[in-house]
Amino acid sequence: MPSPTETVEVAFITPRHLAGGGDPAWITVPLNRACGWGYDHDPLMPRVVLTSPTETAVLRLEPDADGQWWVLHHSADEGQPAWYASFGARTPVEIVAEFMDALTDPAASEKAPSDPFEPLHQRSWTSAPGAEGLVSPDGTAFVQRLGDEQDPGAWFITATLGPDRPVWQARFGEHTPPRLINAFTTALADPRPVWRTNGPLGLATLDPKVISRQALDVPAVLVAAALTGRVESLSARHDTPSADPSPPRPPAPHNYRRR
Repeated sequence: MPSPTETVEVAFITPRHLAGGGDPAWITVPLNRACGWGYDHDPLMPRVVLTSPTETAVLRLEPDADGQWWVLHHSADEGQPAWYASFGARTPVEIVAEFMDALTDPAASEKAPSDPFEPLHQRSWTSAPGAEGLVSPDGTAFVQRLGDEQDPGAWFITATLGPDRPVWQARFGEHTPPRLINAFTTALADPRPVWRTNGPLGLATLDPKVISRQALDVPAVLVAAALTGRVESLSARHDTPSADPSPPRPPAPHNYRRR
């Protein structure tokens, strides 16, 4: 346990979609400890496989230099066709976590109306020139849905530093429940920073014209407790589904010593 006086340098990054992947434990640990997902892995292989309690969903984390690192397959269930979702290595875990938290929410309703574009409209995302979709105000993120209302297709969400510099891509199959994609786009458009403790490692760029990086000294006990608090909050959803399901936020970028 860190001492009360020990501090850790924490960098708060905006926009969050260019903050790098972060710690996979932010996703894998709560799935196992709070949501009951079982794990199966080969200790000699760099991968993690998690299976939902009902065995209808399997999440694989497998480093692949030429593909998606996170891949979720969900089998057909109660009239819902099978679907998939995948996320590139540099997709921030905080954004992926919102998708997984929505999937595992015991109080959620698949019938709840949700438009994945709506959170983006609320954050002033605009139509992309020459393409069907929305682009972030700074031009570094693009959300596209193939097909239309009558014949919906797959979704592609891309973070980029230019036409030939993609950072990561998230992909959702045509049958992915809209409420889950909505959770992802809501987290994607959230203007609040995400935090990283590995300095500039993993960041897509250090260009101050593209990202803001504010380094602060944060009490180590708060950093260490963030994941534990997240697990406890998600565990409580199964006991008190009427309570606020939002997990506690990591340390906010204020009241700490600047670097």
